[in-house]
Amino acid sequence: MAKKIIQQIQAEVFDYSELNSNEKALVDEAKGMLDQAYAPYSKFHVGAAVLLESGVIVKGSNQENAAYPSGLCAERVAIFSAGSNYPKADIKKIAIVAKPLGANDFVMASSCGNCRQAMMEYESKQKKPIQLLFVQPNDKILKTTVGDLLPFGFDSKSLNG
Repeated sequence: MAKKIIQQIQAEVFDYSELNSNEKALVDEAKGMLDQAYAPYSKFHVGAAVLLESGVIVKGSNQENAAYPSGLCAERVAIFSAGSNYPKADIKKIAIVAKPLGANDFVMASSCGNCRQAMMEYESKQKKPIQLLFVQPNDKILKTTVGDLLPFGFDSKSLNG
């Protein structure tokens, strides 16, 4: 007999003004990365900023390539840069912001499957949750965690059976 599983996620929506100073700085850094995006094909600019436990912020933007899918999303650019340059540092939070070229406001752009999996790897590696801050229209901020974004995630424990 089949057993129904109900998976609930935790997420909260805040106004930008309700964020603490570290979160505001992180979101502002992600917003600043929109101009660094290389998105000549999609015209969809994404910026990300990773806050390490040391207080260092590592940034990234999406980088497209004519040979799809050779490009990288902003989230992976930022976390791979953090992992390469600060290999022992834990990731505390990641802010993600998206805006189509020429748009007046941000759009809610939840991370793609590849980014979710990459973030899950870092969360699993450090054995601590990573908080995500997604910028939405009208400067609303959706807060959740990688585990809530990818509730049935595949991590290193999955390889051991």
